[in-house]
Amino acid sequence: MLATTNARPVRAALRRSRWRSTLVCMTVQLRVDPASSPQTEPRVVLNAVPWEHYEGLLRLLGNEHPSLRMTYRKGMLEIMTTSPEHERQKKMIARLIEAWALECGVGLNGIGSATFRSRAAERGLEPDECYVRGPVGDLPEIAIEVVHSRSALDKLDVYAGLGIREVWIWDDGRLTVHVLAGGAYELRTRSDVVPELDLEQLATFVTLGDQTAAVRAYVQALRGTGA
Repeated sequence: MLATTNARPVRAALRRSRWRSTLVCMTVQLRVDPASSPQTEPRVVLNAVPWEHYEGLLRLLGNEHPSLRMTYRKGMLEIMTTSPEHERQKKMIARLIEAWALECGVGLNGIGSATFRSRAAERGLEPDECYVRGPVGDLPEIAIEVVHSRSALDKLDVYAGLGIREVWIWDDGRLTVHVLAGGAYELRTRSDVVPELDLEQLATFVTLGDQTAAVRAYVQALRGTGA
């Protein structure tokens, strides 16, 4: 269930506490030099972060920094900015998935990189992309994660705590599917949500340089296989 919070008391709390100075230091550390490598993904990990401060940081930073990712798990908060290459890869995967859905007439709805969090589970994060088959509800059924640099937190555990049905991970040129079963994820060869999608075939187009050309070639391949 998505949570909401009043920003005014959170900001007041931040001003009254040591978290104001922490926020300033953190923002400085996350600022990316324009001349830095496109591979750079600065990260900051904070411990013993109250839930209210996590929500406050989402309010203060989330809208102003769309490439910012915050992962919260039981008081530990990791904050990172995604690199241009990370964004390129996740956008390529999204365009291919959406091209497949359009070509095959599958009702797949995208929710982008929205924040999903649960105070009860003490977990929250933003997927790189996420989807639901059919009507959009409180949670996505599929979350996409691009691993361009390693997280300090177990993100699968965060997803499991939120009850996300599937997590698809792009890592080192491979797309793997993790399906939630009994509170933990199992590695599968196909998705339960969209079992008709050949993920191995889709993955071969992710590494192509030009996105439009890759989508065009993928659609042609789908038509050739009768998918």
